[in-house]
Amino acid sequence: MVRGLGFVVAALVLFTPFRAAWADDVSTFKLANGLEVVVIEDHRAPVVVHMVWYRVGSADEPAGKSGIAHFLEHLMFKGTKTLGPGEFSDTVEAQGGDDNAFTSWDYTAFFQHVSADRLPLMMQIEADRMQNLQLTDDVVKPERDVIVEERNQRTDTSPGALLTEQMRAAQYLNSPYRIPIIGWKHEMSTLTRDDALAFYKAHYAPNNAILVVAGDVTPDQVKTLAETYYGPIPPAAHVVPRQRPQDPPQLAERRLVYKDPRVSEPYLTRSYLAPERDAGDQKTAAALAILAELLGGNGQTSVLAQALQFGDAPKATYAAAIYDGSSLDDTTFTLLAVPVPEVTLEALEAEMDKVIAKFMAEGPDPKAFARIKTQIRAADIYARDDSRGLAQRYGEGLATGLTVEDIKAWPAVLDSVTTEDVMAAAKLVFDRKNAVTGYLMQDEAAQ
Repeated sequence: MVRGLGFVVAALVLFTPFRAAWADDVSTFKLANGLEVVVIEDHRAPVVVHMVWYRVGSADEPAGKSGIAHFLEHLMFKGTKTLGPGEFSDTVEAQGGDDNAFTSWDYTAFFQHVSADRLPLMMQIEADRMQNLQLTDDVVKPERDVIVEERNQRTDTSPGALLTEQMRAAQYLNSPYRIPIIGWKHEMSTLTRDDALAFYKAHYAPNNAILVVAGDVTPDQVKTLAETYYGPIPPAAHVVPRQRPQDPPQLAERRLVYKDPRVSEPYLTRSYLAPERDAGDQKTAAALAILAELLGGNGQTSVLAQALQFGDAPKATYAAAIYDGSSLDDTTFTLLAVPVPEVTLEALEAEMDKVIAKFMAEGPDPKAFARIKTQIRAADIYARDDSRGLAQRYGEGLATGLTVEDIKAWPAVLDSVTTEDVMAAAKLVFDRKNAVTGYLMQDEAAQ
C-alpha cells in the first residue's frame, strides 16, 4: 500500500476542476460528540466507501515540526490496543477491500472501499484508531526513515519538485502553505514518538473529524452504526477553529532560477496568489476555474496551446494553466510552458506574456466559452457514477470550510459564470506583484 501526499508536483499534472462529484441523495447529521457525518446514497452495487477526514494538515503543524502531519498519517497504520502494526490494512484486505490515506495542507484523510456488509467492521477499526493509537520507538524510528526516503524519492531526486518547493516558499511570506507537506528534511529527521503522540492527541478527535459514507447504505443505517462505534468517543476539549498566520500585502514580484544537471526538459512556470472557494461565496473561484480551462486546461484548443504550441513557428511543446480552489486560505493560479529546443525560457516567457495581454484585451472566444460550459454540465452528470469521487469531494469541501450546500451548488455556480466574471477574476489575479516566476534549467557546468 502506498500512503499519499495530497498534492501534485511541479504542475506537470493538470488539475481538472470540473471532474468533481455532487449528488442529490446526500444526508448529513452530527453526533453528540461533534462528529459530522455525510451519507451519499448509491444503491447500484453493494459496495461502500468509508472515509474519515480530520480538519488538520501540514499547515497546522507546530513550528519546527514540519512533516509531522504526514508522518502521523503513516503511523496511524502501526497499531492500536487491539490491532498490531500492519493489521489494519490486513483486516481490510481480508474482507476483499482496499484502503489508503493522504495528507494535504488542510486535512488528513483515511478511507476504505469494501462490500457494504463490511461497513460495521470498518467503522469499528477506524473508530479504534481514532482514540487508541499505540506507538513505540520500535515502529516510530523505522517509519521516520520511510518518510525521509519518501522525500528523497519524490522531491530531492526531482528538479521540478525542488523548484515547486522553492517557489511556494517564495510565494507565501507568512502563511504555513510555504512549508512542504512532506516537510523539510532537517526537521523530518528529528521527529519523535512524543511529537507524533502530541499531534495525535491535539487533533484526532470526533469533534475535529468528518465521516463520509458513500454507496449502498441509508442514512438511518449509517446513523445507527456511527452512534455505535464513533458515538462513545469523547470530544476533545482543546479543539478550536483554525486561526493561521496570514500573508501581508505583497509588494514585489519574485523570480527564481533553479539549475540542476538532471534537468532534461527546461520549463518556466509562474504562480499568482488567488482566492480560494469560500462558504457562501464561490463565484470568483468558479470564474478562475473556467479561466484556467480557457487558457490552458482544454487540450489543443486552449488559448496558450493555440498560441504557443501550434502554428508556423511553435514556441512550446506544452502549455497549461492550473487552478485548484479547494483550500482553507489563499491558493495559487499557475501558468506553465515547456519550450521547443531552440527557444530560450526568456523568449518563451515574453511570448506567454503577449498571449495573456491579448486575452486580457480581447476576452475569451465565445465559442470556446460555450464549449467549456457544455463540458461542465456533462462532467457533472458523468461524475455522479463515482462513489469514491463523491466521498472525496464532500470530505475535501467540508474539511476546507465549505458547507454541504456549497458543494451541492458548485455546478450551478460554475454554470452561472459569465465572460464578464472571468475577466474580472483575471484582472484580480494577474498582478505581477503577487507573482513568483520560476525557471527550471539544466546546469551544464555541474556535469
